[in-house]
Amino acid sequence: MYQKTTLDNGLRIITNTMPHTHSVSICIFIGVGSRYETETQAGISHFIEHLCFKGTPKRPTAREISGTIEGVGGILNGGTDRELTVYWCKVAQSHFPLALDVLADILLHSKFDPKDIERERQVIIEEINMSKDSPPQRVDMLIDKLLWPNHPLGRDVAGSKESVAAITRDMMLDYLQGQYLPDNTVVTIAGNIRHQAMVTTVSQALGNWTNHQPRSGYLAYKEQSGLRLQVETRDTEQAHLCLALPGLSLLHPKRFTLDLLNVILGEGMSSRLFTEIRDKQGLAYSIHSYVTHLLDSGSVTIYAGVEPENLQVAIKAILEQLSRLKEPISEAELSKAKESSKGRLLLRMEDTRNVAGWMGGQEILTRHILSVDQVVAIIDAITAEELGQLAQELLVGSQLRLAIVGHIANDEPLEELLKL
Repeated sequence: MYQKTTLDNGLRIITNTMPHTHSVSICIFIGVGSRYETETQAGISHFIEHLCFKGTPKRPTAREISGTIEGVGGILNGGTDRELTVYWCKVAQSHFPLALDVLADILLHSKFDPKDIERERQVIIEEINMSKDSPPQRVDMLIDKLLWPNHPLGRDVAGSKESVAAITRDMMLDYLQGQYLPDNTVVTIAGNIRHQAMVTTVSQALGNWTNHQPRSGYLAYKEQSGLRLQVETRDTEQAHLCLALPGLSLLHPKRFTLDLLNVILGEGMSSRLFTEIRDKQGLAYSIHSYVTHLLDSGSVTIYAGVEPENLQVAIKAILEQLSRLKEPISEAELSKAKESSKGRLLLRMEDTRNVAGWMGGQEILTRHILSVDQVVAIIDAITAEELGQLAQELLVGSQLRLAIVGHIANDEPLEELLKL
């Protein structure tokens, strides 16, 4: 169970008491990510997150910030996604005040020193280069462009080398003023703690933080037609492919049904894709599927790395497994998928970091937190008929997209394979 308090400045504080733990985890979620950026701002959310670890007046260097937490055995990190940014810290319980002090310091008092900006600009460009050099990451970027053409959701969260090179300090500070606001922020804490004590402590650290201006919104996504196939020819040993379809949003009532369908399709070594494509046909070493839920969109994606000569055979085999999802699913397979989903969820909830993330991610995006018990009940109630109906609705051949990175001829007839 969690408790929630909203401060006068709009900051939301949510706690979950876990009496038998030795760690405390704090997450600070901000409702901003790459989809809030214009074309010229592409990558600015990610750039800002990097710079918040580079120095404050109190802790002038990146080493002092990281060393403060690592010196007590803790973990400090951050992350930027399409729709949220998170800063988090996990420490032994006795070091909670220190962890909160460091997080509040980097959030409110980062210097954005021009020298740090230039150094980190190069670091991020190297991060982009690294992603482009990794075929699995590169094909993931290409499929996003096919799923969300001409939209911020289809861009790399890190931006491009050109956009990152053009971001200025003033652009960052203006962006901060419009997005890093207390009423756009959620602080979640999990561990052997008491709610009211946490509210008091967080209030002292962040209660005077003020909303400078109205928050900037994001560009809504509307389904549009575009390319269905993109091939990037590279001299690689494998052909890396992503086969994808539009999915369901974070707020869609059938999102958990789709998650369960995905467990059956491609999560784990006993999934249909792994069993058929790897174990039975030996076509791939790595194959899996995953679901993405966004505020107004979503996707279902299958990734595999295969021998280029086996590419068409592998695609046909994967499409066959997608088609089979429209057929009746046995009670035994349904039961196994449910127990797998519930088991993984319950195991994650033993960790304070995951509990804090569970609460904060839901609150910042939906302003509503489903408990673990509620999600378990939703999963238990899903029927085989509901899975079949959703498969019929979503698995439509005309909606298929395919991205490939590898040693593939550009004239290979791949688009004609995209049918269900």
